[in-house]
Amino acid sequence: MTYPILEFDPTPEAFIEPSKVIRARDLPEHCVICFFKEVIDKVVAEYNAKVVVENRWEDGPHCVYEISYRDRRLAFFHPGVGAPVAAGLLEEVIAFGCRKFIACGGCGVLEKDIAVGHIVVVSGAVRDEGVSYHYLPPGREVIANETGVNALTKTLHARGVPYRIGKTWTTDAPYRETLNKIIQRKKDGCLVVEMESAALIAVAQFRKVVFGQALYGGDDLSGLE
Repeated sequence: MTYPILEFDPTPEAFIEPSKVIRARDLPEHCVICFFKEVIDKVVAEYNAKVVVENRWEDGPHCVYEISYRDRRLAFFHPGVGAPVAAGLLEEVIAFGCRKFIACGGCGVLEKDIAVGHIVVVSGAVRDEGVSYHYLPPGREVIANETGVNALTKTLHARGVPYRIGKTWTTDAPYRETLNKIIQRKKDGCLVVEMESAALIAVAQFRKVVFGQALYGGDDLSGLE
């Protein structure tokens, strides 16, 4: 028996290819993908950010903003929630012109010693979602970009911010995180669980751009009762 999700097609060009339907813009090379809307709003207000792309989807605008930070141009945007929308928006922002990405998101923790607010730098992800299978051959895990990981760890170390480096479990179904699956993912070495990392890493690998991600510890799933 075969399954459509495992029928990877390595053809490099899609029927709707982003670079063919999206006009490249004069965007910064560096871009932050921020999952926290309140942070987006705060930066927009404090840095007088300008909208460089008013990217409209069916659920409304997903604007790409630009600020000047330490005399360098920096883009940022909110990627929505969930792998499909986040991956689609990353595709479009790559087509617009950004090439180096750092994502800041939230997660549930699978180890009790990871406190709320603690930062985990993603070293890889268990592919328990669907999007990554359209970008990479079937496999259990995907490894994070070394350049992105190093950029994050270097910055966090320089600022004296404690962090862990580890694997995440990416799932499409937060309400199907059963006890059995949590136990298995902990055996797999996962420190945290979220909904986008595997997909974003896969898109970045396929499009040959730099990507790194830091996750903010939130919900505690470490208990077994």
